[in-house]
Amino acid sequence: MTIDLFIPCFIDQMYPQTGFNVVKLLERCGCTVNYNPEQTCCGQPSFNSGYWKETKTLATKFMKDFPNDRYIVSPSASCTGFIKNYYPKLFNEGDAAFDEYQRLNRNLFELTDFLVNVLKVTDFGATFEGKVTYHDACSALREYGIKREPRELLSNVKGLELIEMRDTDTCCGFGGTFSAKHTAVSSSMTEQKIQNALDTGAEYIISTESSCLMNLESYIIKNKIPLKPIHIADILASGWE
Repeated sequence: MTIDLFIPCFIDQMYPQTGFNVVKLLERCGCTVNYNPEQTCCGQPSFNSGYWKETKTLATKFMKDFPNDRYIVSPSASCTGFIKNYYPKLFNEGDAAFDEYQRLNRNLFELTDFLVNVLKVTDFGATFEGKVTYHDACSALREYGIKREPRELLSNVKGLELIEMRDTDTCCGFGGTFSAKHTAVSSSMTEQKIQNALDTGAEYIISTESSCLMNLESYIIKNKIPLKPIHIADILASGWE
């Protein structure tokens, strides 16, 4: 099976190793991974900032960058959830672009959803020693709709002990431009999320969203907190070649 890989901006610019680990996971499942280097942003930041005209331009380019009628997999429920839920607001039903959106929507999957529900693979033989807690990103839980899948994958990682934190489904305070426009509120939310994670005794905090992890990491580094944020793809790719 050949799949197209969509790597979001945050991973491309800040966490490239996570992208390589996604390829590693998909290839272990027997997939041939196609990556189009011309791909760019899906348009979520501009859309959330009110620039819908500019977002439509980005969305049109995005659909042209993924012209094949086959699975598209991405390690971000935030980006995939945005495309699935908000691209219809940019194009009129009946237009050729709307038909392209429907093709894209049908084929687009977040990584853990694709692994568990499409490929039916939940055990990669991964090994990761340590206590971890899991952060349900707002977009992953509420816009894309995943909760069980990441936990099912983590349950099969040898040496890993998953300890659920209090209010795991509460926002980490990032919210894209929210963290810049409402810094005080955002910082308080981040502080609460980190404290809930620390209360579990976990050494690591895991999520499907690199944007959330980046936000948490900045607070962790600034305050010298003994907690390490890790993308779930990096965990699943640990302990095997």
